[in-house]
Amino acid sequence: MFNSLSDRLTATFKNLRGKGRLTEADIDGTAREIRRALLDADVAVPVVRAFVAQVKERALGLEVSESLNPGQQVVKIVNEELVGILGGETRRLNLAKNPPTVIMLAGLQGAGKTTLAGKLAKHLKSEGHTPLLVACDLQRPNAVKQLQINGERAGVPVYAPHPGVSSEFDTATGDPVTVARDGVAEAKAKLHDIVIVDTAGRLGVDTEMMAQAANIRAAIDPDEVLFVIDAMIGQDAVNTAQAFHEGVDFTGVVLSKLDGDARGGAALSVASITGKPVMFASTGENLDDFEIFHPDRMASRILDMGDVMTLIEQAEKNWDKGEAERMAKKFADQEDFTLDDFLAQMAQIKKMGSMKKMLGMMPGSQISRQQLEQFDERQIDRVEAIVRSMTQHERVAPKIINGSRRARIAKGSGVAVSEVNQMLERFTEAQKMMKKMAAGGGMPGMPGAGKGAARKAKAKGKGKKQAKFGNPAKAAQAELEAKNKKASAPAGSAFGQGAQQDFDPSSLNLPAGFEKYLGK
Repeated sequence: MFNSLSDRLTATFKNLRGKGRLTEADIDGTAREIRRALLDADVAVPVVRAFVAQVKERALGLEVSESLNPGQQVVKIVNEELVGILGGETRRLNLAKNPPTVIMLAGLQGAGKTTLAGKLAKHLKSEGHTPLLVACDLQRPNAVKQLQINGERAGVPVYAPHPGVSSEFDTATGDPVTVARDGVAEAKAKLHDIVIVDTAGRLGVDTEMMAQAANIRAAIDPDEVLFVIDAMIGQDAVNTAQAFHEGVDFTGVVLSKLDGDARGGAALSVASITGKPVMFASTGENLDDFEIFHPDRMASRILDMGDVMTLIEQAEKNWDKGEAERMAKKFADQEDFTLDDFLAQMAQIKKMGSMKKMLGMMPGSQISRQQLEQFDERQIDRVEAIVRSMTQHERVAPKIINGSRRARIAKGSGVAVSEVNQMLERFTEAQKMMKKMAAGGGMPGMPGAGKGAARKAKAKGKGKKQAKFGNPAKAAQAELEAKNKKASAPAGSAFGQGAQQDFDPSSLNLPAGFEKYLGK
């Protein structure tokens, strides 16, 4: 969604980095480029003017002039101002003191309200709530049926006393206001703690739709009114948001279709224009493609600083703790990393969702933006097919896979032999890395690679003979004997005769039982 804006801003900041002092001309040029980038991204003009003016004012102040790194300080200012126009801080749902909490969804037809209702219900259910969906969109063809299907997929009940219309030529029956009121009563009777009311929309803002939404709001007195807006509609998002704000007085915004390829100006405009926070974002077609909107994390994504916190949360939510403990034990025991383990790790990664999204959350992802767009999600499925085409013995001991075995595996998985070769090469590299980590060497290429690396360097510096000792006890014995011989040797003696006569192990405060290694 924000790729173009992210690329433009990143290119702009490259010119600032490394400069020991920023002139007024540098700041003016940066402000000009930021203005162009935001306008190209379809951000509303009033928002752009206020944003650039604030950035420029702060950049010309003491905050930057007295900074040790002025370029980075300007990036910090832009990041903070982006967080501000995106809402400032994360806004959570206000739950009613006396359940049920009533949430009303409003927005134009096609914005994704019905799909969002299912996503929100599944999200709330995962947090321990018992939501009920209420079908009040009786005008759009098959809207009630769609909500019922989404409710079934989310494992959430749907209150739908009227079937709605099945085609655009049918006449709508039933009163949405009555359905909404009865739906809240149903939730109270069956002890649901949250009610999500899906309302009708139009292709454009009109008086009839606003009147119906206002009547439903008055009938159910919702705790939250969420305005669902298509993040791809650009400048018109501002006018639509203002109309709904005046008509139903919504309390929060939900951005749908945030995974699209539009320029994303709506997301940067709505919160600032209406003064209402963006609370949730819909990022795909599946019910799991839903996330809480964090302004600070979204600003980091736009400035290509990554979103590691969201990545960690997804891992904690989807990672199998039992599998993680099994792998940790393998590392502790220094067991070999097998293709079965490789397969299990890939299954864990698939649970976390789209690889493109995860890679996009990594800092500095703009470097391989084109490669990221060309990444084929099905590659993981092909790798899985290759591994599953191997015998159990081949998975444990891949070194036995010769030419004929590779041909058989390729045929069984429906890929070329070259793909099998590439997969085995990648696995060998992963296996080497895992062995290094298990031995205490840390990640390859990282500074201070761990205690294992330090031990190896120390052993290397002491000569080949000492590095040969494999038993720590024998190494300690040899070191103690050498020190003793050196201390006890008569002057001029090359061999330290009489050393053992004066040596008393108790004077060294050795651990209990250690004397046996000294021949005592």
